[in-house]
Amino acid sequence: MPDPAPTPLALASEFPVATESDWRRLVDGVLKGAPFDRKLVTLTADGIALQPIHPRDAQAEPIAGARGTAPWGVAATVDHPDPAEANRLALADLEGGADQLTLAFAGSLTARGFGLSPKAEAIEAALAGVHCDLVRLRLDPPAFTGADTADAFRAFAKARNLPGATLKVDFGIRPLADWARIGQIPQFWIAICTRIREAICALGEAGFTGPFLMADSRPFHEAGASEAQEIASLLAQGITYLRVIAKAGMPPEKAQALIAFTLVADQDQFLTIAKIRAFRRLWAGILEHCGVKKPAPALIHAESAFRMMTRRDPNANMLRTTVAGLAAALGGVDSLTLLPHSTALGLPDANARRLARNTSLILARESNLNRMIDPAAGSGAIEEITETLEEKAWAIVQHIEAERSGSLGGLAAALETGAFARKIAATREARLRAIATRAVPVTGVSEFPNIAEPETPVLMPAPASAAGQAKLPSIRLATMFEALRDRADALAARGAQPRIFLAPLGRLADFTPRATYAKNAFETGGIEAVLSDGFPLAAGGTDRDELVRAFQASGTRLACLVGADADYAAEAVEIAAALRAAGASPLLLAGKPGDLEATLAEAGVTGFLTFGMDLVAFLDRLLVGLENFGLQQKA
Repeated sequence: MPDPAPTPLALASEFPVATESDWRRLVDGVLKGAPFDRKLVTLTADGIALQPIHPRDAQAEPIAGARGTAPWGVAATVDHPDPAEANRLALADLEGGADQLTLAFAGSLTARGFGLSPKAEAIEAALAGVHCDLVRLRLDPPAFTGADTADAFRAFAKARNLPGATLKVDFGIRPLADWARIGQIPQFWIAICTRIREAICALGEAGFTGPFLMADSRPFHEAGASEAQEIASLLAQGITYLRVIAKAGMPPEKAQALIAFTLVADQDQFLTIAKIRAFRRLWAGILEHCGVKKPAPALIHAESAFRMMTRRDPNANMLRTTVAGLAAALGGVDSLTLLPHSTALGLPDANARRLARNTSLILARESNLNRMIDPAAGSGAIEEITETLEEKAWAIVQHIEAERSGSLGGLAAALETGAFARKIAATREARLRAIATRAVPVTGVSEFPNIAEPETPVLMPAPASAAGQAKLPSIRLATMFEALRDRADALAARGAQPRIFLAPLGRLADFTPRATYAKNAFETGGIEAVLSDGFPLAAGGTDRDELVRAFQASGTRLACLVGADADYAAEAVEIAAALRAAGASPLLLAGKPGDLEATLAEAGVTGFLTFGMDLVAFLDRLLVGLENFGLQQKA
């Protein structure tokens, strides 16, 4: 007798259907009157409101990329200035699973102060033993020398007897990105365009199929651009390059294959996914407008964001690049470079390169993130962000296209006049203000700093960045706090370790929240916080004499009261006066003083550490005092 059919399990169907209004009612109960929009809605740099919940978009169609469900290319950077050492590292990368190499030449953005010589001999040495017909090569030439570097690579291929048709090479000619990064061009724009067309023609005659031109958003992103501004920078570059190629008599149907794109993946997962998707749709729309009936998917290379990398607690960079790699993969990029975690410190060693490479390999081979085309399709949050980014980015493109400066138009004119740079500068300043006030935290730097962190090895330290004429400066978000830490380290090297005594009021459970906040705040500037379990009296309050003795034994004049509001009201004035009499200077208080401000000032309190303040400016003032007067040590 056959087995009876199994009874279907009723799981979710047995529960009542939850509606958004049901969820909102529960949320309002938790908020207890706090405004929903301020607590649970976040605004991006473009003013996009990120809601906490979205309905599913069942009508959304997947956005297909060029690779389909194939794994993305794992690109390793060849940037060591010694070609022999660069070759050793490159071979290790290929043996370890990389299938693309980016040749970073001295003077390029990718090289960041290091890099190969852009000569055929250096290319030959760096690629010794590399089967160039089995890997994809990406060239990142010095500024405004893309055509010359392409000629050098063509000479290398000819000497190696490698027909151009057998090689997959992205030549990376990117004059507009170079212009944005350097701040000026070495000759007339029309002459640059003519040289580019000559180089493309020569490469085509040698059998190379490209892409030859690269629209690169990294200079714009590193200058602080928002997601919409970054997308617009790529689109404006692509539009300009279509025009450059069209003057050589090539229609858009063929020209589209000669242009590739490099964009940035950062630690904001949803925005990175949406940014890639929005760009793909907009670029396809531009090609259709140009008469291309079936646009090919844009060839997109992603690099993890340099601006999110930190010199302090660099191991946290591994977490940032993992999220960035995840987002880039889900967004459907064709190839990916994850910066090694020590990139901000200098030239990464083999171990740092291996960790970065393996992160990408694990995402592909163990997590299988490539198995589905556009896995974000249908997500209400991603679809809404994608559509909003499209609208905002396209509006920026229209403004850029309307720019004029003499005979220049479009992005070239916007770079010449600085119009686009000024808009990015405003976005950058707002972002840096959010960093300084810790509204946007940087883990390991502005939050949870480790002032006793071990040294991270690099092959060569990063060269000092020279101030240039760039209208789009390269920034890292952690730099403000790192500069404070550097100053504190300089004081410590002179035998005067910056230190502050946290004076706890009342019980441990009461002062811990503000003490923890104060300790983190001071140590973001390299000022070590001295904290005990407190000096509570059995009858309540604080043992003032014991607290003062602990302060005197701490070896510092800096002190900060930490406690609950009730303890401040009860005894902060008296304890402040006692500490001031014992030599505390400056004397601070963690929290808002309220009605006690004038009385506390009379007792010797000179400043208040409050949530949302400009912490960088606050710590700068403290360090100036330490540097000028040595107030960190008792006489």
